[in-house]
Amino acid sequence: MIGLKAITYTSIFIFLSFLPQASIAQKDVTHQQLIWYGYFLTLPIDDNWSVVAEVKERHFVHPFAQHQLSLRTHIHRKLGANGWEASAGFATFYQSPNNPKSELDLVEPELRPHMEMAYRQTLKKLTLDHRYRAEARYFHKLNLEETKLAQGYFFGSFRFRYRIMASYPIWKINENQILKVIAGDELMVQAGQRVRYVFDQNRLILGLGLAISPELNLELAYQKWINQRQTGGYYNRDVLRLTVNHKVFLRN
Repeated sequence: MIGLKAITYTSIFIFLSFLPQASIAQKDVTHQQLIWYGYFLTLPIDDNWSVVAEVKERHFVHPFAQHQLSLRTHIHRKLGANGWEASAGFATFYQSPNNPKSELDLVEPELRPHMEMAYRQTLKKLTLDHRYRAEARYFHKLNLEETKLAQGYFFGSFRFRYRIMASYPIWKINENQILKVIAGDELMVQAGQRVRYVFDQNRLILGLGLAISPELNLELAYQKWINQRQTGGYYNRDVLRLTVNHKVFLRN
């Protein structure tokens, strides 16, 4: 019954996630293509605690230009054996202009503390991962007249994110090496005095995941990224994602 409810709620959520994409048909839309690279390092401390470090690089394809670099660290705690996990962490983002043809080379730092809850469901061969994340966004102050960074940061907004990821094995090479289909969606909404729009982003993902060993797996996926601009209109982005997940067990 729990599995049936989860599938029902998931179907409703995926349907709702398409609504922002349908609504941009008559809007001011900028189309862009990007490539994302991600490296995730997990360091288990014991059976319940672990630390995760992330490095993500994002750039435009045509023309080739830097878009964003992010560094994030978070600590995780399993909440018993029921599939739930809690975590908290901190990230630093370095944002280049959203226009790859911009002559401005100003990189804007952003700080993001976050808290999250995650839940993993196993429905026979199908695995569903739910992630609920809340983050606060602090932007670096800018000197717009001189187009350079000013002193200090200011609070921009809170952002609330829900992501669901499904994986299903399609080829089992051996006990440790498995090829999976992965699909998912992440919806982001925001709140705060400076926020003009509640809807922020929607990310639809489809790809393949290859477990090479218990310590290492790779993911190659296509992502449709709809991002609302605070000045009005949308970015409609096609993204190729390459992710490396690496787990290092600390042995005595």
